[in-house]
Amino acid sequence: MSLLEGKRIGFLGAGNMAEALVRGLISGGFPAGSIIASDVSEARRKFFADDLHVAATNDNRDVVAKSDIVVFAVKPQNMPELVAILSGVGPGKLFISICAGISTSFIEKGLGGTPHVVRAMPNTPMLVGAGAAAIAKGANANDADVTVARAIFESAAKVTVVTESMMDAVTAVSGSGPAYFLYLVEALAEAGVVLGLRKAAALELARQTAFGTGKLLAESPDSPEELRRKVTSPGGTTFAAISKLEAAGLKAIVTEAVKAAAARSKELGR
Repeated sequence: MSLLEGKRIGFLGAGNMAEALVRGLISGGFPAGSIIASDVSEARRKFFADDLHVAATNDNRDVVAKSDIVVFAVKPQNMPELVAILSGVGPGKLFISICAGISTSFIEKGLGGTPHVVRAMPNTPMLVGAGAAAIAKGANANDADVTVARAIFESAAKVTVVTESMMDAVTAVSGSGPAYFLYLVEALAEAGVVLGLRKAAALELARQTAFGTGKLLAESPDSPEELRRKVTSPGGTTFAAISKLEAAGLKAIVTEAVKAAAARSKELGR
């Protein structure tokens, strides 16, 4: 956290992603007293103050005024109004946005001047310190800004630096990605029930299988294809299941689904 020493970080929006980042920062040694957050919800402000021990307010401009680094963590549809309110208030500050589909150029134009803006796309496993995040710098941001942004997200995620043109793809793959895996766990559990397992048992088996496989994938030097090959004996039970998935065109279905998410991300940015 040496890169962030002496800095104050402000969050505009105190939802789950902001909470995940704040928890990661604090667990990494960043002082809670150097964090301030704003939110329209009194309940979220109270939670941040009482549980996370950070200052909370409903005044967005106050957050910006008191912060060296400002994180936009509101819903994308709220960004036009928010940026308009903040026009001209943040010279010399680093702005980081985690709003899906919102370009750095949109934020730069709204803030006015030559603000340093970094765009990020994290995902919900940040809530347990196991997220994935990609970051991209705007027109006025420099490598030092990227390094600072990276340090913030690495408190709760593995970080990849990309060009902004790739952010819609990132959103589709890792931003929305947790839902795809959760959907598969739902389907596995439901299939277990169809085969006669009790619902609770089927869900527990599916949940632990997902957890264990993710851990194996994260810790093994082997590729996903190689790990799959090792458990797919020719003519065996896994082979029978994979053959069905291949016959149904699962990879093509996944590709089309991810394309749909990327297209929606682009629409949100228009």
